[in-house]
Amino acid sequence: MSITKTFRLSDLKYLMAYSIPLTALIGISLKGMWVFITPFYIFVILPLLELVSARLGYDTIEEDETKNLVHWIFDLMLYLNLPIILGILYYSLSTVLYTNCTTVEFIGLFLTTGIVLSSNGINVAHELCHRENSFEKSLGKLMLLPSLFMHFYIEHNFGHHLNVATKEDPVTAKCNQPLYLFWITSPIREIISAINIQKDILNRSKSTFFSFKNDLLWYFIFQLSYMILLTTYFGTNGLIFCLLSAIGSILLFESVNYIEHYGLLREKTSSGRYERVRSIHSWNSDHVIGRIVLYELTRHSDHHYKSTKKYQNLISFDEAPQLPYGYPTSILLAMVPWLWFKIVNPRIPKSMIMQSNN
Repeated sequence: MSITKTFRLSDLKYLMAYSIPLTALIGISLKGMWVFITPFYIFVILPLLELVSARLGYDTIEEDETKNLVHWIFDLMLYLNLPIILGILYYSLSTVLYTNCTTVEFIGLFLTTGIVLSSNGINVAHELCHRENSFEKSLGKLMLLPSLFMHFYIEHNFGHHLNVATKEDPVTAKCNQPLYLFWITSPIREIISAINIQKDILNRSKSTFFSFKNDLLWYFIFQLSYMILLTTYFGTNGLIFCLLSAIGSILLFESVNYIEHYGLLREKTSSGRYERVRSIHSWNSDHVIGRIVLYELTRHSDHHYKSTKKYQNLISFDEAPQLPYGYPTSILLAMVPWLWFKIVNPRIPKSMIMQSNN
């Protein structure tokens, strides 16, 4: 496989990921009903753009997939999201505390902030936490801090990628499981899974719970310190706003988890073990708008095939089940459970539906 270190003009498409915090910046500065411009952009404008691009045939356009794109600017695009999410958080928090902010504006601001913390925070952290060097992993963990989601690193890397498409996986939604029920069960099961994984790691190294090797304990200390600092400098109202923003970011990301593996299950072999993870165990979406605003997260089968593969090199597998729409539209559909079941259930392999009923 050839390697190209030249940066092509077409690669600037990933700058569109910054369009989400840009809308947030506009909404926060203008206030009023403008504070809802980011949710409107995500769940109205982007789905419409996906519909238009699909009609025009742009979703079928593919890049040369024989190259391994390597260039520092692909990584820089990720790194810049840290000051962006912190800046948006501080700007919205200051607007809530130091201006005459109405209840409606308060709601719009924490929803907007939550979207940015999810799309440009948790999502980018997900990419960085799979990297092989400690700097990028640390940067990814730091991006999880405002969402109070640092346990994600342990559960996702050492739990989800092992148990994906099984009933043991907290973020593999069952067939006919409503999104709203998944919002409750998944976060709880993820925390429990992270605790159990950390216990196993400590037991293998013969370390105690209060060992310096207990990463989960460190994450708890970091997040508690973060909340104490918020309360100290911004008061109780500041803490409440940041907590609501964090909850919003988590629920949005859990919605992504929901549509990525909904109803897909691995079969057990004669030995009692699950078959290896294949491309059919993740939903893919090649709709170009959803791809580039989320750094190719929608090419999820390839990510599970090789989790350290960088986002710009992820490809689409023909055999992977395809969502009928991009991620923004799919999340919107999932919010109407009966409509989601009607559209997506027929796309689930029949053998997997039979497994889920057992």
